[in-house]
Amino acid sequence: MCGLLLINKPRGITSFGVVAAVKRITGERHVGHTGTLDPMATGVLPVLLGRATKLCDFILCADKCYKATVRLGVLTDTLDITGNVLSTDTVSVTARDIDGVLESFLGESRQKPPMFSAIKKDGVRLYRLARAGKAADIPARSITVFSLKRESDIDENNEFTVSCRVSKGTYIRSLVRDIGERLGCKATLSALERTETAGFCIEKCVSLDTLTEKNVKEYILPADTAVERFSRVSVTAPQAVRFSNGGSLDLERLPGGDYSDGELLRVYSKDLFIGLGAVSLGENALKFRCLINPAQEVE
Repeated sequence: MCGLLLINKPRGITSFGVVAAVKRITGERHVGHTGTLDPMATGVLPVLLGRATKLCDFILCADKCYKATVRLGVLTDTLDITGNVLSTDTVSVTARDIDGVLESFLGESRQKPPMFSAIKKDGVRLYRLARAGKAADIPARSITVFSLKRESDIDENNEFTVSCRVSKGTYIRSLVRDIGERLGCKATLSALERTETAGFCIEKCVSLDTLTEKNVKEYILPADTAVERFSRVSVTAPQAVRFSNGGSLDLERLPGGDYSDGELLRVYSKDLFIGLGAVSLGENALKFRCLINPAQEVE
């Protein structure tokens, strides 16, 4: 079994829990998700099956969109509402204050990830250190916030909702913490939904409860759907065999030719998706990057 499942992850289950459920339903041993969502979070979780798992990294690197609910006046150890409250304070901000602060986050910046995260420090997951009461020096990471907009007014619980598009590696919990700091008060994440990743929106996703052994194949998309945002190139049968064996292809022998250095291309032999190649203008070649179908299938 090979392909892509777009799951609308439910609240209260880990991303690995979704993978385990898909394994049980499909009977496929090789299953991988493409971007961890915390148990409290919901939304778009692309899951790859079989040989398509080789495409995981190419979805992970994509931008992501979220809808997040911010609660002002509260700070927890996990930076979300599931954690232990560390401190509280009085909230005195206006919608205009919030809008001004949100605008200040647009563009590139450095972000300090939360201690409760899967990042490794000296080979140990940070969340394990945090649960043991240990602190660690976490270096800030470069992130980009492409859009960040308030979607609701502040309610009686000092909560409001924002929508955002961010680069890979952005922690929304940390973003919420930092929003609070710039507003001059504590802040924690009280709800989170991933609405889009790698071009896949929430409307295209299926509920995990909907999937059964009988109907799951109806929802499995072709493997190349996972990387359809990349341009397509068709090659001859001999070129397909060469590429599938790890060889590079001469760009001058490929159709089109208006390529950018480092650009990724979906490689096809007739209608069979073979894998991904990377353009190397310096070598005038399309170099092997990721193989989905073995050489014998394209002979």
